[in-house]
Amino acid sequence: MAELASLIDDLRAESADLDALVADIPESAWAMPTPAPGWTIAHQIGHLLWTDRVALLAATDEPAFDEVLAAANRDTTGFVDAAAAELAASTHLLADWRTARAALHDALATVPAGRKLPWFGPPMSSASMATARLMETWAHGLDVADALRVTRVPTARLRSVAHIGVRTRDFAFTLHGLTPPESSFHVKLTAPQGCSESEWTWGPADAEQRVVGSAEHFCMLVTQRRPRAVLDVTAVGADAQRWLEIAQAFAGPPGVGRG
Repeated sequence: MAELASLIDDLRAESADLDALVADIPESAWAMPTPAPGWTIAHQIGHLLWTDRVALLAATDEPAFDEVLAAANRDTTGFVDAAAAELAASTHLLADWRTARAALHDALATVPAGRKLPWFGPPMSSASMATARLMETWAHGLDVADALRVTRVPTARLRSVAHIGVRTRDFAFTLHGLTPPESSFHVKLTAPQGCSESEWTWGPADAEQRVVGSAEHFCMLVTQRRPRAVLDVTAVGADAQRWLEIAQAFAGPPGVGRG
């Protein structure tokens, strides 16, 4: 439970950092375009509001979540954009997001150990849900920061984003109709300045397939926020190279990346 509490604290902090970016922007700025085609800053916050609400249903009202899932399955390519557009038009978008995310964070803290929450991908634990929400909040927050031309300082919270990026390796291969590699990869990332560790690693140190880079750039890669060509993430081995081409830490169909 201590790990879950720490993850939820990180999720609260990441959400608060994004909130601070938009809390005082003029009304006109909410319509500013972000790097996601067709999405404004309001769309980005609207998407987080919608997803936090749905995650809250997964934690507290599974029948209601199943209804959302069924609706999403009827429009697998358009439901995300439609939900973001609907909520982006709200006149109390930020207040609603604050309410929804606070309720979600509190609900995740009370999920019984061992219970799996339903989701659009495989069911997940409350810790995994908190990590997934942290990843999405960071990624969409980066889009907002790009729109506002703000440079965000990377934090130790990126370790959880990187972790979900590593854990979704096989998911990315499967999404593209590929058989996941049988062998483990070694991933070594340089942690942001000020972290208690200088490097974060996953997988056996003697693995033939290897990925190396900064944690921030790796997180940008697996959330498809920057094209690989501008990132410092490198790979050794054909399977590792292929992974970096298709890496995707978020649920849904294969992303198109950022050109």
